[in-house]
Amino acid sequence: MRGHGEGTIYQRKDGRWEAAITLEGGHRKRIYGKTRREVQSKLSEALHAQQQGQLLAEPSQRVNDYLNHWLEDQVRMSVRPRTYESYALNVRRVGKYIGYIRLDKLRPGHVQHCYGELLKDGLSPRSVDQAHRVLRAALRQAVKWGLLAQAPTAAATPPRSPRREMQPLTPTQVQKLFTSTEGSDLHALWVLLCTTGLRIGEATGLEWRHVDLTAGVLTVQQTLQWQLGKGLVLVEPKTGRSRRSVYLASRTVEVLRQHRDQQKLAWGAAGRSWNDNVMVFCTRSGRSLAPNNIWRSLHRDLEKTGLPLVRVHDLRHTAATYLLSLGTHPKKVQELLGHSSILLTLDTYSHVLPSMHQEIAAQMDKLFEAKDDADEGKPVDEAQHAKSQADSIDGQPHSETADKGSHDRYRDELPSVLPSNDQNRR
Repeated sequence: MRGHGEGTIYQRKDGRWEAAITLEGGHRKRIYGKTRREVQSKLSEALHAQQQGQLLAEPSQRVNDYLNHWLEDQVRMSVRPRTYESYALNVRRVGKYIGYIRLDKLRPGHVQHCYGELLKDGLSPRSVDQAHRVLRAALRQAVKWGLLAQAPTAAATPPRSPRREMQPLTPTQVQKLFTSTEGSDLHALWVLLCTTGLRIGEATGLEWRHVDLTAGVLTVQQTLQWQLGKGLVLVEPKTGRSRRSVYLASRTVEVLRQHRDQQKLAWGAAGRSWNDNVMVFCTRSGRSLAPNNIWRSLHRDLEKTGLPLVRVHDLRHTAATYLLSLGTHPKKVQELLGHSSILLTLDTYSHVLPSMHQEIAAQMDKLFEAKDDADEGKPVDEAQHAKSQADSIDGQPHSETADKGSHDRYRDELPSVLPSNDQNRR
């Protein structure tokens, strides 16, 4: 069966629908689907891709040829440079073992063998799983373009990737870190990371114009990122929710104010002009801080204090774990961290929420409690019930005043991990 202007579409004996498109050189490429509408949609995408030069003509093209074409015409225009570098790395990894195979001859067995060889090469299960995700995305696109009937990765199984364990510091350990690093160049950075949960790139991407010490709030507008061939560059925040305002604990404000004053003095002594466009955290010559140097500095400070050698990112986990252990609603923690959804927050920190699980069990116990005779048959105030349900979403009424109250609560909760004024003087 064939519709006007849509190419050849017909139903096969097995019930599936099939279409054919003529590529350069007279070769025919076939497209399959369960319904006529599905095939027609795939055919339209393939014709558009062909017009854009995105559909390779040769049916005998190798996997490597297709993957490189996909990287340049599909991936590069839709992701950040750092993400593109990761995709390209994984394409090179899988290409070593399946790149020579014709795309239309690629089978799940080839893909599975590739994963096994990557493990033999010394890659971790997590790295092989990342390669699987990239290859899966590429082959799914090949299906959309009509180059494959189905993606071979659908029937291949990547190695199970163990969950990376976080190592948050305890409040006592945080206090030791703050006390032992007071007066050092990166003391303010450790304080900011532990009390705000900022990503390291967000913290090192801050300029003083983004920090309002009078109001006690900073805004995340950019992040510092290392890119191949470019070095350290400022880019947009990771997600839309990453662009946010973060209220600061009063003691964090004090530390940042001292850090700014010391920075101004150092710049003046070096004969340089200081302004609000200066990076909050930079070298003494004004250059951005390299990630490796930050990591080494943290480990040096931790080792000096006798604390566990955690990752820089674990300071972000420290802030989140501390707040959740105090009973702060996960929605508020999500907003503080800039997570794209509350599901990500709950999944990441589910193991530190036993108090919430205990609370659920305690609420269930109330089902067994005898009620007073006076309460039996008492009508429910529907309006009050609805209001209490709305309030229970984040523990407080939804209003501008309530939102500010939640930020004020951060000011009360977070400073408890900071040294006292007496400790600061010491």
